[in-house]
Amino acid sequence: MNVLLIAIDTLRADHLGCYGYGPATSPQIDQIAGAGVVVEEFIAPHIPTHPGFTTMFTGRDVFDHQIITQGGARELDESIKTLPEILRAHGYFTAAADNLGRWFERGYDVYERFSWDHDPTGAWRKAEAVNDAAFKVLAECDRQDKPWFAFIHYWDPHTPYLPPKPFDRMFYSGDERDPAHTSAVEMMTNYPAFQYYFNEWMPGCRDVEFPRAQYDAEIAYCDNCLSHVFTCLDTMKGAEDTLIVITSDHGEELDEHEMWFDHHGLYETNLHIPLVLYHPDYFCSGEVKPGLAIHQDLAPTILDAARLETAIEQNQMQGVSLLDLPEGVCSTVGRESVYITECAWMKKHGFRTERYKFFESLYDELHKRPQFELYDLLADPGEQNNIADRSPALVEMFRKQLAEHVGKRLAETGGPNPIEEQNITLTHVGNVDVAVPDNQILEGADEAES
Repeated sequence: MNVLLIAIDTLRADHLGCYGYGPATSPQIDQIAGAGVVVEEFIAPHIPTHPGFTTMFTGRDVFDHQIITQGGARELDESIKTLPEILRAHGYFTAAADNLGRWFERGYDVYERFSWDHDPTGAWRKAEAVNDAAFKVLAECDRQDKPWFAFIHYWDPHTPYLPPKPFDRMFYSGDERDPAHTSAVEMMTNYPAFQYYFNEWMPGCRDVEFPRAQYDAEIAYCDNCLSHVFTCLDTMKGAEDTLIVITSDHGEELDEHEMWFDHHGLYETNLHIPLVLYHPDYFCSGEVKPGLAIHQDLAPTILDAARLETAIEQNQMQGVSLLDLPEGVCSTVGRESVYITECAWMKKHGFRTERYKFFESLYDELHKRPQFELYDLLADPGEQNNIADRSPALVEMFRKQLAEHVGKRLAETGGPNPIEEQNITLTHVGNVDVAVPDNQILEGADEAES
């Protein structure tokens, strides 16, 4: 079986048609989803990019791999093998169109980097630059007699949202600078960590609906570019035996919690990401599967589908395969809770269950939110009503469970607690030209952590 893993950076699940979104942002992804399987509640437990992708590629949590910050000094231990390393060791040809570098390059026979510049209109044609690299990667895969694994990493809809024409006004037709608008004034004038950055990529904006719409436009642009990749795949030998996986490293805050247009905060906006799987024999039911699945489940699922299930245990993965063999159907995960963390802009950890979200702040100079936040996701899916003060018994229960979980994982791994040992690495963004990709933002992050 060949495997095509497509990661669309910063993609929220709830802004795709296959997850119930109204605007037509994702017809190509929706078509794959309609033939395959959509995992309803797929959670990125450790955000943002570096811990997210590390968790995805190792099938392990932050206590195990110790990568909890963004662009920090910590390196992934060589003894922890990544998904491409494991697949290559079992006879796969491995290739990537990516630009994260560092330990994300490990295990690839071909690692094709990309970059992009502004076009004459000021837009960024990020997905097209990724496609140029992706076509080279897929051509190398097609030359092989081996099964192949290809990883393609898109950077839309990561900020800044600068979609090219004709997508740039696809979901917004007004004048975002009209003095009558006031909804964006606070974020443009009183948000020091991002104020200069916002004014650089959306100068004079007064309407918060404008960047919201541009986020959707970036998704639509990326989705359109994906159609060319799928057309290319159809021409390749072995296309009929290729597992397609579409997911993300984390989501994005828009204006839901006044953490405008970036990916910090342990809210569903950042944690609930898409997982779409398609294979004509295995993931082909057109179903939406319930149950709480997480990043750690992705590598075991791919290895299971490739008939390399012994590699899951050999590499001590904590995730669960979503493939029920030998029947070859997508199974439901019976997970009750997920340990969640962030340690980039703020330092927080907690639990996400089917009903509740609880997290505590260990360090928060950016937003100065309450120490404890508790949300009833059934009654309040938008997480607007913090019930921590009114639910002391629930808070105490979650704090006890949190301490027990941390203690258990520290005893099992024998390592330090990464969220206590490592510091936040991000404090401000001030230049559009280095805002994307993330590894360029973080050139000086090692100094920040130390």
